Amino acid sequence: MQIKKILLSGMLCACVIFTYAQNKLSSLSGQIKTSSGEVIPGATVRIHKANLVTLTDINGNFIIQNISIGKHEVQVTAIGFKTSKKDVNIISENQIITLNFNLSESSEQMETVNVIGRTKAQEVNRQAFNVTAIDATKLYNTTLDISGALDRVAGVRVRESGGVGSNFNVSLNGFSGSHIRYFIDGIPMDNFGSSFQINNIPINLAERVEVYKGVVPMWLGSDALGGAVNIVTGNKHRNYIDASYSYGSFNTHRSVINAAATTKNGFTIQLNAFQNYSDNNYKTDLPQRLLSQVQGTTETSLRRFNDTYHNETLIANVGVVDKSFADNLLIGITLGQNYKEIQTGARPDAVFGQLHRRGSIIMPSLKYKKTNLIKGLDVTLNANYNLGYEKTIDTARADYDWDGIRDPKPSLGEREGGQLSKFKNNNGLATAMLNYKIAEHHSVAVNNVFSTFNRETDNLLVPANNALDPAKKVNKNVLGFGYSYDVDSKYSANVFGKYIHQNNVIGSRGISASTDKVGYGLALAYYLNRNLQLRSSYEKTNRMPEATEIFGDLENQEANPALKPEAIDNLNFGIIYNFKINDINRFSITANGVYRYSADFIYNRLNNNQTKTVADNREGVRTLGMDAEIRYSFKNWLSAGATITYQYLQNLQQYEPGFAAVSPVYLDQMPNIPYLFGNTDVSASFKDVGKKGNNLTVGYNLLYVHAFWLYWPSLGGRDEGSDKKVIPVQLSHDLNFVYSMKNGRYNISFEARNLANKPMFDNFSLQKPGRGFYLNLRYFLNKA
Repeated sequence: MQIKKILLSGMLCACVIFTYAQNKLSSLSGQIKTSSGEVIPGATVRIHKANLVTLTDINGNFIIQNISIGKHEVQVTAIGFKTSKKDVNIISENQIITLNFNLSESSEQMETVNVIGRTKAQEVNRQAFNVTAIDATKLYNTTLDISGALDRVAGVRVRESGGVGSNFNVSLNGFSGSHIRYFIDGIPMDNFGSSFQINNIPINLAERVEVYKGVVPMWLGSDALGGAVNIVTGNKHRNYIDASYSYGSFNTHRSVINAAATTKNGFTIQLNAFQNYSDNNYKTDLPQRLLSQVQGTTETSLRRFNDTYHNETLIANVGVVDKSFADNLLIGITLGQNYKEIQTGARPDAVFGQLHRRGSIIMPSLKYKKTNLIKGLDVTLNANYNLGYEKTIDTARADYDWDGIRDPKPSLGEREGGQLSKFKNNNGLATAMLNYKIAEHHSVAVNNVFSTFNRETDNLLVPANNALDPAKKVNKNVLGFGYSYDVDSKYSANVFGKYIHQNNVIGSRGISASTDKVGYGLALAYYLNRNLQLRSSYEKTNRMPEATEIFGDLENQEANPALKPEAIDNLNFGIIYNFKINDINRFSITANGVYRYSADFIYNRLNNNQTKTVADNREGVRTLGMDAEIRYSFKNWLSAGATITYQYLQNLQQYEPGFAAVSPVYLDQMPNIPYLFGNTDVSASFKDVGKKGNNLTVGYNLLYVHAFWLYWPSLGGRDEGSDKKVIPVQLSHDLNFVYSMKNGRYNISFEARNLANKPMFDNFSLQKPGRGFYLNLRYFLNKA
């Protein structure tokens, strides 16, 4: 592959030198793209009559000069695509003609040859930022959601409080919660509500998932300071249907339908729909203090009984593509609902038998994108507004233990006081991105993101209290400016700045408090050669407290209106090295180091009665960490890899309430944060199994999480009865089998998770599902 790339570059240079050496006559230039609008480097452009030929550059551009007067046929070929031909008529000398091509994919060619060039995911991984891109298309035949795919990335740990639909927390190099921001096609997901989150979005919705660890690019337009996850849906296929259904343990059902239809004149309809359902009735191991309350059984593992979850979501877009005024202009609507029974509070000591919540998303949207609106200027605009609601229902006059038996009581609610609240957060979002290419290697960009939050709560138990409900409003604006200098496979530099303004309205009198923060950063990448990249990035940035941290979520998160903004110095360094042996054995090694200092670090702790979490500040936290990944492939059928992550978060707050002298936890490791974990995977693919065009893939994945402290290491003893408890070692083995027929049109897969049935814990000893088996059926049809 490396030899092919060198030859391709040499041929391109030779063609350019040859054409410029001649006397200039008429010229033909243009750009070659796929049918979905992606550029094609290395495509061959040929004029047979004039015996002229050239190759497209890395941006898909080409130029042919010295074309004589007359009619000519222009032919474009590229590996993996159908040949395209167009006629041009040269009627005078020195005529300049522009001719663009959109090539359709050819599945027949793709089955027999290797494509020269890099995939989109590979291109993302070559950025100066500390980023890893997951090629989601390779996971389409699994039952994974987005969070499940993220859990296999170096430096990433997805922590869930239970099974399907449970609360989750993504940790990137030790930073989690609202330190991490989520995007879909570059649009912030802050206002999407509980019905549309990464732990219920199927992997089939994405083309790739980009994970930025540490410094976040300016163009994402966010005040994230721990990292970001960007789900790229793409529009690779214009006329297709992709449908799947899976069934598995704990009565789990998942179904997905993705489809699009596009006419020749560019009118398009796009549809994405998915559904998740699970009883989540797996067994959980309980400590003796809870088992002693159970009536009529001596078992130490009991089934969860109030944990059913289901959600249904529909995303529809209609508009035009590939027009002179717009690459994409789409008007859309996202509709969704979810139902979640709540088995426990923040710890298993608080157990519920009827407490549950409902939520919905009703979100109209507008998307617009145009490259070269005027020469060199790319414009992207997005807007949406979520009219959905969240509702928490706690009206049972009963208490429950882990036996599932209802114990009547006179007062209302399983939690003190009960609850029947319906609230709307009235989230709105508008983004604008302008990118201007000044010269071949220079570009500047401006990005602005405005978001609004206005919670309206309807207390259905005591309507008179609605008038006393204090205002809860947040308006935030993030303005970013960036400059980049990029020479492909040599070096790149990105300099950027951010200005953040946030206005909070709190209290019955509508007291307003505004905060303004400025941040800046730099990202550099340098190639020692085409296969060895060094990259480094630094950012001084700020994060404003989120609305749910300030006001709570009316479920398991308490309010903290006194929460202060967080500031951070963020330094990352990384190296990427690719090499091969005998064109058969290929290796890829990635290693990253991170240093961070956070002032007024925002983290979640248990509240006073340990039934909910509450966001709080620590004066300072220092983070030192590293993550590494190595991947190996043999020919085109065997692939293996391993990741490892180590992160040390140290408390730098010297004095705390309740201690007259220096705090005993000063310089302690931050509790309840995994600090050593990793993954190993191996897969083998076999072609033409049973019949030509039928392929079999067998895969194995191992997850390891080292034991870590639940509370401060310097407080309490090491025994189970002390205040310093340990979340034990986690080790999970997964197997998967995928059988594809008719070149991927029909697919059957089988997955076995946590084969050894070992207890798995993430948060405050809340156990996750044990051994499970899942069957997935998928149908895919694509028409060019």
